[in-house]
Amino acid sequence: MSRLAPASQDQVRSLETVGLTRSFGGVTALRAATVRFHHGKVNAVIGPNGSGKTTLFNCITGMIKADAGRVTYRGLDITGKPPHRIARAGIGRSFQLCRVFPRMTVLDNLLVAASARGLRAQLASSRDREAIERARGWLARMGIDHLEATEARNLSWGQQKLLELAGVLMADPETILLDEPAGGVNPALIGRLGTLVRQLNAEGKTFIIVEHNMDMVMSICDHVVVFDQGRPIAEGPPAVIRSDPGVLEAYLGG
Repeated sequence: MSRLAPASQDQVRSLETVGLTRSFGGVTALRAATVRFHHGKVNAVIGPNGSGKTTLFNCITGMIKADAGRVTYRGLDITGKPPHRIARAGIGRSFQLCRVFPRMTVLDNLLVAASARGLRAQLASSRDREAIERARGWLARMGIDHLEATEARNLSWGQQKLLELAGVLMADPETILLDEPAGGVNPALIGRLGTLVRQLNAEGKTFIIVEHNMDMVMSICDHVVVFDQGRPIAEGPPAVIRSDPGVLEAYLGG
């Protein structure tokens, strides 16, 4: 990896890790990982299983603490901050396994997601018209507004992915991290997710997507970072990454 160039205004607003390291017992998941994601773009993180992608997300969002290194966002050091503080800074995320409330309705899932005050407090005060209309607006964007009274456990896996994304958007984050959004989702819903990401990006949202579906990555992403053995080994636009010999050897099977 080359040394970071002097930062532009957009780079100052970007999400960046420097020397991020994390080990689990004798396994090093992140090895001094330094990467700057492009503000205002759709970024992807790809790499083989076990290359450190989800650990990177977890360190960025405060789910786990790094052993060394730092994370900055919009020029502020957010290293080791708790998840709710990082969310308030403008970063939202989804997970490989959907985090929804299975026995709550689709609509109530979003009303809870709109607040960081806790489930009980939110349910006691969430039935105001503004919150309901905003939730219904996001459900319509996802194409699942007809399911608002359905318990989340009765949705398909792809519909749960859409519900989780709508929940992330209820907090109005500037930067959204999606962990394998296409995993286990049928092709029609993958296409809908891709279209939504591009639309939301055009509306000002920055995306960072961990994904194994290369068709999705290559079709919707502006900038791709390739991880292998806990560190970035290549980055660039999809056309460059697709033909990079190091990437083909490490990940794409060339």
